[in-house]
Amino acid sequence: MTSRVQQGRRTTGTDGGVTVFLIGMRINRFRALRRWLPVLTVMPRMLRELRADPAAGLLASRIVTSGPREYAVIQYWESTEKLLAYAADTGRTHRPAWAAFNRRARDGRGAVGIWHETYAVPAGAHESVYVDMPPYGLAAAHGSAPVGRQRDRAAQRLSAASSGA
Repeated sequence: MTSRVQQGRRTTGTDGGVTVFLIGMRINRFRALRRWLPVLTVMPRMLRELRADPAAGLLASRIVTSGPREYAVIQYWESTEKLLAYAADTGRTHRPAWAAFNRRARDGRGAVGIWHETYAVPAGAHESVYVDMPPYGLAAAHGSAPVGRQRDRAAQRLSAASSGA
């Protein structure tokens, strides 16, 4: 992925369906380091594992933070099926990390919170625009194309996506 700015107005390079997975953690008790540090450090390992195996289905991801207490990862997946297959695979990093988190959480009394949300967005139900940005979000996952006259407004992009044009 390049961080070079792409000049002008662009839109995502796909009109197909999109699977967006948001996952995050919140440190509730800073002093309980042994409860939350493993949670914080396992996500970069999972992302490296997924980047090393493009067939797993992760297309792009971005780590975001909201202060020293909250961390999240925005992920774009090839399909919901590939996301769920990765999550359930006992030979990959996620499943053992999830089991370890649950063991620690029982004794941790809420020292760390975790959350996730999955959005399976059908074709025609998403649109995007990027102005003078490097590849970001869906554009990092699927590439981007210049916004033409027929896709100048969000409503036009949604209409074109839902019609398959």
